[in-house]
Amino acid sequence: MDEMLLEIEDLKIQATSYPPGERPQRITIVDGVSLRLEKGKVIGLIGESGAGKSTIGLSAMGYGRGGVKLVGGSIRLNGQELRRAPSRVLRGVRGSQVTYVAQSAAAGFNPSRKLIEQVIEATLEHGRMSRPEAIERAIDLFRRLDLPDSETFGQRYPHQVSGGQLQRAMTAMALCPKPDLVVFDEPTTALDVTTQLGVLSAIKRAIRDFEVAAIYITHDLAVVAQIADDIMVLRGGEMVEYGTCDQIINNPREQYTRDLVSATNGEDPEIHPEGEPVLTIRNVCARYRGLAEDVVKDINLEVPPGTTLAVVGESGSGKSTLARVITGLLPPHTGEVIFDGSTLSPALKGRSKQDLQELQMIYQMADVAMNPRQTVGTIIGRPLEFYFGHKGKERRLRVIELLDKIELGEEFIDRYPAELSGGQKQRVCIARALAASPKLIICDEVTSALDPLVAKGILKLLRDLQKREGVSYIFITHDIAAVREVADTIAVLYQGELVRYGGKAEVLAPPYDDYTELLLRSVPEMRIGWLEDTLSALEAHLPCQAPEGAAPEMSATD
Repeated sequence: MDEMLLEIEDLKIQATSYPPGERPQRITIVDGVSLRLEKGKVIGLIGESGAGKSTIGLSAMGYGRGGVKLVGGSIRLNGQELRRAPSRVLRGVRGSQVTYVAQSAAAGFNPSRKLIEQVIEATLEHGRMSRPEAIERAIDLFRRLDLPDSETFGQRYPHQVSGGQLQRAMTAMALCPKPDLVVFDEPTTALDVTTQLGVLSAIKRAIRDFEVAAIYITHDLAVVAQIADDIMVLRGGEMVEYGTCDQIINNPREQYTRDLVSATNGEDPEIHPEGEPVLTIRNVCARYRGLAEDVVKDINLEVPPGTTLAVVGESGSGKSTLARVITGLLPPHTGEVIFDGSTLSPALKGRSKQDLQELQMIYQMADVAMNPRQTVGTIIGRPLEFYFGHKGKERRLRVIELLDKIELGEEFIDRYPAELSGGQKQRVCIARALAASPKLIICDEVTSALDPLVAKGILKLLRDLQKREGVSYIFITHDIAAVREVADTIAVLYQGELVRYGGKAEVLAPPYDDYTELLLRSVPEMRIGWLEDTLSALEAHLPCQAPEGAAPEMSATD
């Protein structure tokens, strides 16, 4: 196909900034970007947090999120100008000619309505087909996207399916109206590696089978290499480099692109510390109310002082459930958690202020972990006041010091979460945990939403802090590359059970059990054709395992 579908020329996008004590200012967040997309082709937009990827993707719908204004340039879809089009025209285009798949499918569905009603809603609203036809197409999409029980899958509610299944359901929603263009906005970022493998494969097949064009937004070059025909590299709202997937991956011209390509992780030598463990988990079993079976089963682990324990496994393996047990959010029904030599109260309400201060947690979803009505300074300053009594100038100076550590700087102190990129929000959450001067920090997928360069900086920051202050980490992740960089010991969980545990060199060396081999094989490589090669290898060598099928996902537990 050589017919042009989308033409963006010299696009300029601005947002409003509200400096404290000053008049609102217009700032340019996308400046002079141009791209062309043929029907049936895929362009990948890649770059660090705040590069303008999602803003440009949404502009293909003639849309600016959060007060963003499309102030210059041209956006033509099927020859129709969208930037200056009236609302009536844009409403007719969105949800019919162009659709959108968000990063967080959980936030994109109404929890009170069945999936089928939401999947076909835009199709019916735009009169693209009758209700029976829309339902028939939705069921066909469920089948093509490898969703279980395709005939009845749509009768479920969002909370009754896994994260990977919900992401595929959102893809079905986007494809149902038979659009010309789908904007995929980080659709696999929050998924574990095996689930990501299945979802990515399903998306790629759907794009090919339905000959739909796509804008694929991601910070992961290894992922975009599997799906894109062309790639645009962005930084600070400007285009750095634009070329074919093969050229960008194998022969990048610009230094920034070369940095992205070469942002591979080195390995630190394992640490063999002396002294009593800072945390011991002994014979812990736990389940959620209403469940007949344990979610984590007879877990025994230790975290020596000044080291990092990586807890690895796919969705439903019990990683985050184990973190809830450690923090007292889910009391175990057997076993105990020993912290700094003392047995912790099973429930959070029974723990001392010192326990709370010395054991901190950084959550995966920074958006829901911060009060949107508080400034960055207030968010980071709260633990300083609560635990140490810092107020006024003393607190402000310490907040500035923490902002410098996470490479944001004093200019962020009076900003609100809505004014930050995803990576900046996560760094604020890290600074808030550091403010308590803890002995142990549980890091729950803290780099999963960050681009490779920012993630590498965050991992370096965490390691440097560990070396300076002796803090220990439990690093919950599905990112094996991050595990190789930060871990001293590794625990692999499968369906709530500990299947592999030991030093990094031991756990990451063959011979592997089938499940650990599946995890390691599922890590995307920056090589065109990796996806197909990996799926073939898994089918040939691990016949009992399948992406997203190795362990049933339990959205209520992990």
